[in-house]
Amino acid sequence: MKLKTTLILLTLTAIVFGYIYFYDRKQPNTQEAKRQAQNVVNFSSDKIDGLIIQNGDDKIELRRRDKKWRLEGPIKDQADTPLIDNLLMDIENWQKDTTISAKEIEADNRMNEFGLNKPKLRLKLLGEGAPPEILIGKDAALEGKMYVRFENSKETYVAGQSVRKAIDKKPDDFRDKKLTDLSTAQVSRLVLKSAAGEMELEKKGDHWDVVRPLRARGDDQKINDLIAQITTAQIQQFVADDRGDLHPYGLAEPRGSITLFGENDKSAGRTDSSPGAQGQMLQIGAVPDKQKDQVYARFASRGFVYTLPKKVEEVLNARPNDLRDRHLARIDRSILDRITIDSPAKGKTALARKGENWTIASRNNVPANSAEVGRLIDTISEEQVAKFVEDVASDLPKYGLDKPQLQLIFSSFASENTAETKAGDHPFATIAFGKVEGDNVYARVNDEPFILALRRTLLDNIYVDPLQWQDLAMFALKPEQIHRLDISTDKSMSLLRLGNNQWTWAKDGGSGAINQTNVQSFVNTLSNLHAVRWVGAITPAHGFDKPTLTLTFTTSPDDKAAHKLIVGAPGGNGMWFARVDERDGTFLINNPDMNALKLSLVQAPAASPAPGTSAPAPSPGAVMSPTPPVVTSPVAAPTP
Repeated sequence: MKLKTTLILLTLTAIVFGYIYFYDRKQPNTQEAKRQAQNVVNFSSDKIDGLIIQNGDDKIELRRRDKKWRLEGPIKDQADTPLIDNLLMDIENWQKDTTISAKEIEADNRMNEFGLNKPKLRLKLLGEGAPPEILIGKDAALEGKMYVRFENSKETYVAGQSVRKAIDKKPDDFRDKKLTDLSTAQVSRLVLKSAAGEMELEKKGDHWDVVRPLRARGDDQKINDLIAQITTAQIQQFVADDRGDLHPYGLAEPRGSITLFGENDKSAGRTDSSPGAQGQMLQIGAVPDKQKDQVYARFASRGFVYTLPKKVEEVLNARPNDLRDRHLARIDRSILDRITIDSPAKGKTALARKGENWTIASRNNVPANSAEVGRLIDTISEEQVAKFVEDVASDLPKYGLDKPQLQLIFSSFASENTAETKAGDHPFATIAFGKVEGDNVYARVNDEPFILALRRTLLDNIYVDPLQWQDLAMFALKPEQIHRLDISTDKSMSLLRLGNNQWTWAKDGGSGAINQTNVQSFVNTLSNLHAVRWVGAITPAHGFDKPTLTLTFTTSPDDKAAHKLIVGAPGGNGMWFARVDERDGTFLINNPDMNALKLSLVQAPAASPAPGTSAPAPSPGAVMSPTPPVVTSPVAAPTP
């Protein structure tokens, strides 16, 4: 075969395959073709950009813009987009039951009988691939069916009535009953005016602030709930356009208004003509005489008077203090690196984050009680203001805030200088505590001008003694690491670990059989000993001058790595005061741990018969066993 012939065949093959790929694959398969043949009309709904419904004297025109539908006639307003989209879906899936040919109709002159000569209801779809105008006729003999034809054909179909039910409506039925297309999350600013004055709220990041008549943190949940009353409001009645006399509706001088601004429209001073440039204003008017559960309202962005549920007017009752954040402070954990507790009486305690844990930076970064630090952060984050005392902090000495008794400073930390920030602490929340009065303590946050009243007991949760922030774990050991025990109560004893994980008495350390089980329990408790909490500096009341228990132990065969635990007096509530040589201060241990450290380490002697009792007489004919020799029990060592 010649090369030229081969190339021609390859070219023809490519053309055939191209036809199959680009054209034939777009053709409906047998099942789809069968379904389309049964449809009243075939079109692509996403290419339809308009509908015209002629319903008697009403000509309803709908147009799609930016994926949303608008009513263009006989009135201009937002249309119910989901309603129109569902209508198009119904038309796409609209199937015919029977077809009556044009010849049959002409022969019998039945067009009037079907109501299709001059029908009251007509539907025109606009857009690429739109069918001719659809004429809707009378009910057919079959239940739930009706007659339908296209304007350019007398051929008639018997089809379901769902489309007729969807379009046989008044213009108002196609209007969007949702007041605004703004969602609650899209609102970034609002201005509320009422008889009580004007209030402005603004969203910064994820949080709301009260901007006027005072500057304060806003309560995100309450403000979002207030906005949702507007964004989710459903129109009850379409009353009139707003170009006429508004006095009958109480809207010539409305009782109040709330203006919503979207994410890209935060400035009330903007003068451009883009949609929403001046916000979306809702004005609240009077209550209708006959619908006491509704209220007249004018929504400027839609240019009409409506009635809304009366509950909407509750937004006018909102006051700045109602919408203020009653949380003491916003603690951003994602940037929190340092906590400084500044007490004039005790000095400064600095806590620093180290990965997922915390250290006491002011004490050479010794491990801190990370759970306690977390509890402090939670406590401050969740604390609610008992009362807003003053909105202007003009008299700090009156509340003891000119010289606070305590300051709590939350900071981020930069280890090096960068273009964005300098090295060192960068406080983002500072809380100053002043005088205590009754059950409250006065406080002030950051540079906010407000004087707050908080629970006095909050101070009890902020430890000013750095010793109280120490880690609760006393010895980071495994039980098998402990080599020697020296125990002193009213008596003393010493034990050594043998190579087979058993224990024996050290020289002159004790006598008698050792209770290996109790020793192991003792060692387990000691190696994993945790404080219940730290008390603070050592005082005579802790009873260390006359200890209940003194315990020294080593963790190496040469006995050089020694540790010491001293248990002093009872600390109340089933706890005991204790201290260790490695740490400063006193801590509390619980009663179960103390009981384990007081276990008898000497095996108890076997029980002997009570004095004066005799063995039972042998039965007649029984063989007497020889009397066993008497074994002297070892002398028990003193119980620690």
